[in-house]
Order: sequence, then C-alpha cells, then structure tokens
Amino acid sequence: MPELPEVETIKNTVAAAVDGAVILDVIVNQPKLRISIPADFTKRIVGARITSFKRIAKYMLINLNNGQTIIWHFGMSGKIKIESQMPTTFEKHDHLIITTDKGILIYNDPRRFGLVTLCESGKLKQHKLFKHLGPDPWDSEFNADYLIQKFKAKKVPIKIALLNQEIICGIGNIYASEILYHAQILPNRAAESINKHEAELIVKFTRQVLEEAIKAGGSTIHDYKKPDGDIGYFQQKHCVYNKTGQKCPQCRCNIAKTGGIRKIVLGGRSTFYCGTLQK
Repeated sequence: MPELPEVETIKNTVAAAVDGAVILDVIVNQPKLRISIPADFTKRIVGARITSFKRIAKYMLINLNNGQTIIWHFGMSGKIKIESQMPTTFEKHDHLIITTDKGILIYNDPRRFGLVTLCESGKLKQHKLFKHLGPDPWDSEFNADYLIQKFKAKKVPIKIALLNQEIICGIGNIYASEILYHAQILPNRAAESINKHEAELIVKFTRQVLEEAIKAGGSTIHDYKKPDGDIGYFQQKHCVYNKTGQKCPQCRCNIAKTGGIRKIVLGGRSTFYCGTLQK
C-alpha cells in the first residue's frame, strides 16, 4: 500500500503535470471501488479548473475552482498513470479516466481497495474519512508531550500504536519499522512504556525518515511506481525492513550469534528490528 512518502510523491508528480488544468471529460469504467465513485462525479467536476493539490494522511486531494475537492486513496495496489493523449485501448483495471487540457489521468487498481470520491472543499475536516485522524507528522501538535498523553495506559506494542491513524496519520508498516530502528526502540514494547526522551526520538525520526523517503520518491517493494513510470528508491536505504538475517547499518555484533535483523509479526504485519541495538 502506498504510504505517506509514496502518496506525497504521487501528489507532487500529478501536480507538476496537471496543476491549473481544466477538466474536460471523465470516463468511469468501474465505479465500485472501496467506496463507490459518486453517480454525479462527472457532472460535478467537468468544466472545473484544478487550483491546488494537498495530502492528508495517505489521501491525495485535488482542489477545484467550483468548491469541490477530489479525494483519492490508492488502496493496496492503485496507481495513477499520466498520458499526453487518450490510449487507443484501456488496460485491464483502468477504472477511471480524467481528461484535462494538460494531460490525462488514468486510475488503475487491480484489487479495487482504493477510492475516488468528492467533498465540498469547506467541509473536508468534517468528512468521515478525515474527522477522526490524528495530526500529520509535520503538525506542531505532533510532539513528545502529545505522544506521551496518547500512549498513556496503552498496552499495545509501540509499533501498533504508530500505525494507529487516530494517533498520527500517514505512518505505514514500512516506515514504522524504520522509525523505531533509528529511535532504538523495540517494536514490541508496550506503548505505555515509552518515556519522554524516547517520545522525542520518535518525533524526530518520524520526520527524518519520511522526509528522506519523499526525497527518494518512496519505496518500491512490490508494484508501486510513480505516475511517470519511475520507481522509488528509498528501499535502497531501508535499515531493517525486509532484511531478515542481515546486519543493520550500525551493527558491530557477531550475527552468527545474534541472527542479525529479526522478523516478527505484530497485528498481522511483518515487523523488522535489530535485537542488539533496539531496547
């Protein structure tokens, strides 16, 4: 699933291609996604001009000059393709095609776990998809004191707490493992055990890891690609994710004895950590 850095990358790439464009036409080949595309979707956006782009959590938002905002989530396998002209044939799973005077956006989603819907721009904060979300990693509200308060009496593993979008929005499985590695915190420690200093480290490395991932265009693990067809490169900088049995970048131990980077499953998600460095 595209996580915050991948969605930020997609947003920036799409914005570079069609920001300021007028929407000329819409083709809905398959409306039944995780949330069905509204029946009046075409009527509400054709003729409108794209005024700006934004990201909330793992959602890309496209603001229009008619007071509507397109809300776009990519699910497990969704991706946007940008074309200069209409293809002669559509690929399988090309569910939505938006034609603008600057280019064509094609949404392809084999599993159909993504969604495309609309909301009045002034009512986004009240939308059911957003009203329960926690702060963004770069919001001033996201700080050590906030985390300590949210983690109070939470016995769930800290890794699971970081994935809770009501505590902090945007962090996904890959980056939670990387953040905790840099903060030197075991992922299966109870969230309530985190002290003020450790909370400060989580805030620091959440921003640092995500910023570096955005600069690298995200992580291409399975089928994620940017809308221009290029892949992300942050997977080359992963310290622990998907590196079971290998040395971590700060390793000075004998991995013949320690076993190197370990893998466990928390909340049904693969989790990777260094048993020597992380405490």
